[in-house]
Amino acid sequence: MNSEAESQKVAHIPVLLREALEYLAVQPEGVYIDATLGAGGHAEEILKRLVGGRLLGLDRDPVALAIARQRLAGFGEKLMTLHGNFTDVDSLHAASGFAPADGVLADLGLSSMQLDDAARGFSFNLSGPLDMRADPSTETTAADLVNHAGERELADLIYELGEERHSRRIARAIVKARPIRLTTELAQVVTRAIPSRAGLHQIHPATRTFMALRLAVNREIENLEQFLERVLLVLRPGGRVVILSFHSLEDRRVKQTFQRWQQEGRARILTRKVVRPAEDEVQANPRARSAKLRAAEKNREIEDRD
Repeated sequence: MNSEAESQKVAHIPVLLREALEYLAVQPEGVYIDATLGAGGHAEEILKRLVGGRLLGLDRDPVALAIARQRLAGFGEKLMTLHGNFTDVDSLHAASGFAPADGVLADLGLSSMQLDDAARGFSFNLSGPLDMRADPSTETTAADLVNHAGERELADLIYELGEERHSRRIARAIVKARPIRLTTELAQVVTRAIPSRAGLHQIHPATRTFMALRLAVNREIENLEQFLERVLLVLRPGGRVVILSFHSLEDRRVKQTFQRWQQEGRARILTRKVVRPAEDEVQANPRARSAKLRAAEKNREIEDRD
């Protein structure tokens, strides 16, 4: 392993690791899918528990996938990795030739390596291009939205995806400040647009705007909805799906989908209440503070009706 991969391994801390493994109930001979492989933190711990079992790792970020492949190379044929979006979990699973899965894990958050790479443009703390694409092959960047979307479109986007109540003021300020090329430029514009009396909150003033742009660029809500519609297809009866989300829009959709599955008799909810990180985990890894885990188990008595 080279020094870059080693540093990424050290920097990346998988969130709610113990809880995710508990709800996956990893069996030594089981088949598992990490639908958002990232730097491979969760996958590594799953692989350690497999004897004859196998893990399929998916990610749409080729940089993350390369790092994970190198990190996990020692597990040999236990691991197969594929470049692709988790929205296509059913077709990617079919392409792998794996048996129906005993468990699927999806961590919807950004990894530390993505946040800490200024060139990716995800962080308002690091000066870099306004990119924010998880898959660099996609066309639309954050700069495209910031510099070309209409003021009303921007305001609606920031309000709906970022749940930012100052969205109209922010959109007006962005349009006036165009062109905006750097993450730190945008962060300054947003911060100046928010009334000073609103600056007493605990998060950075640009947090919600950056989140909204990232969700829009990567179509994250739409992708999650497609994943949820397909994930039961790859699970065996009794198989489990565990999802880690990091903001209310994602968690709301996971919760509602799990409730619908239970009402339809397709799955049962394993997490009566959403699972959050313990205080010691948040202290060790502040980025875990907004994480939420929900898990469900595909019913054994029925076949998929899709």
